[in-house]
Amino acid sequence: MPGDRLDTQVIVVGAGPVGLLLAGELRLGGAHVVVLERRAAPTTDSRASTLHARTMEILDSRGLLDGIPAPPNDPRGHFAGIPLDLTLPSSFPGQWKVPQSDTERLLGRWAAGLGAEIWRGHEVRAVTDTGEHVEAEAYGDDGPVLVRGTHLVACDGEDSTVRDLIGADFPGHDARRELLRADVEGIEVPDRRFERRPDGLAIAARRPDGVTRVMVHEHGARPPHRTGAPAFGEISRAWKRVTGEDIGGGTPLWVNAFGDAARQLAHYRHGRVLFAGDAAHRQLPIGGQALNLGLQDAFNLGWKLAAEVTGRAHPELLDSYHDERHTIGRRVLSAIEAQAVLLLGGPEVEPLRALVTELIGHEDVRAHLAATISGLDIRYDVGGPSHPPVHDVGGPSHPLVGARLPQTPLVASASGGTTSTELLRSGRGLLLGPGGGPDPRRVLGPAPDGRGIPFATPDPSHPGTAGTGWTLVRPDGHVVWADPSDTPPHEGPAQALTRWFDRA
Repeated sequence: MPGDRLDTQVIVVGAGPVGLLLAGELRLGGAHVVVLERRAAPTTDSRASTLHARTMEILDSRGLLDGIPAPPNDPRGHFAGIPLDLTLPSSFPGQWKVPQSDTERLLGRWAAGLGAEIWRGHEVRAVTDTGEHVEAEAYGDDGPVLVRGTHLVACDGEDSTVRDLIGADFPGHDARRELLRADVEGIEVPDRRFERRPDGLAIAARRPDGVTRVMVHEHGARPPHRTGAPAFGEISRAWKRVTGEDIGGGTPLWVNAFGDAARQLAHYRHGRVLFAGDAAHRQLPIGGQALNLGLQDAFNLGWKLAAEVTGRAHPELLDSYHDERHTIGRRVLSAIEAQAVLLLGGPEVEPLRALVTELIGHEDVRAHLAATISGLDIRYDVGGPSHPPVHDVGGPSHPLVGARLPQTPLVASASGGTTSTELLRSGRGLLLGPGGGPDPRRVLGPAPDGRGIPFATPDPSHPGTAGTGWTLVRPDGHVVWADPSDTPPHEGPAQALTRWFDRA
């Protein structure tokens, strides 16, 4: 056990999937990290089990999918319980079923293997931002310890201790409706996919190990104030009132309740304290979007904060985390609120459900909703003189700027790797350009070691990769500059390099 005080660069509070992915990203970027977690051991509960296409792409871009043995894939998702085909152009279309315990174990091994220090059994009780550094006072079995760093990131869930300690503004509304949930052993009930009944909603899914997850909502029931998980008896009684079935003889392995509260921090950054995942936004965890939204927060923040604390960041780089992720979070929360009304509303919402079901039958509507849920439609405002900012309506002059780079097959090169995904595993970004063209250093500008950004050429034998010109990609896979010509670009990516890589 360390002494009474430890100095590091970044303190991460919370060792759930979001905090562990962030810790790994910070280490990949060269930052020293201490993770403080109040739980003594990783979770063994299944909890959130859905990973969407963009999250799977993210895990693949760090070489992590080998640690998930063949997860089940389903192209079918839903919007408010209405079936929705999630198939879109991606290496991982649809949704993938991975128990949260497996995701947490995978990310924990990765972060620790990169050198992150993970202190379990340490509860944070005080946070102080001095303006020059931030301090966290944590209590473990051996008493208090003070951890000091340049920044602290709260990844400590929807009931965030850090958020309460610093008094962060968390506008929105509390839950108006509630779903009760349990993983139960030893029951036999029919599988149900969003079965709307006269008295409520019933969902049941039996896992291969024989455990059945049940979820139930009673129309008109107001969520009580809870200080912990509900008793299983409360869930079994509600289930019987809605379905007429008795599950009270089963053995509950995990129980919880979640409501349709919708809150979002006014600011994801408070000086040297930042927030990610459910600590930054609270929403109905419908269709796995809460976990995916949080993991994507961490992936956006990690490389930026690592550049900041190691002295490589443009002054505005860290602020772009709030600008980009708050906008995405607001959009996702709005869509989830719409789903909450449609899913948990009583008979009065049936006409609206019928209309939405009809609209989903139109391909452009289906694709739009599928892209929103899967995270494949995210386009950040990356700016630039030749590529105006991306707004909610309209777009940049190049179709890729601001969007994620789809996996691109590559010609073998000194950079190694046969796809763009493999080259992004270094966490340094990527420059794609034509083969046999100018030296990429002419594009990147004069700098030792070619700026450390890998260069590769798309394989023209694959459809869609011939004649793609020049593309500069951030460490998180989003394109920040592009020139469609295969000749030396008329205008180099100097501004993009300065803003995103701090190299003029």
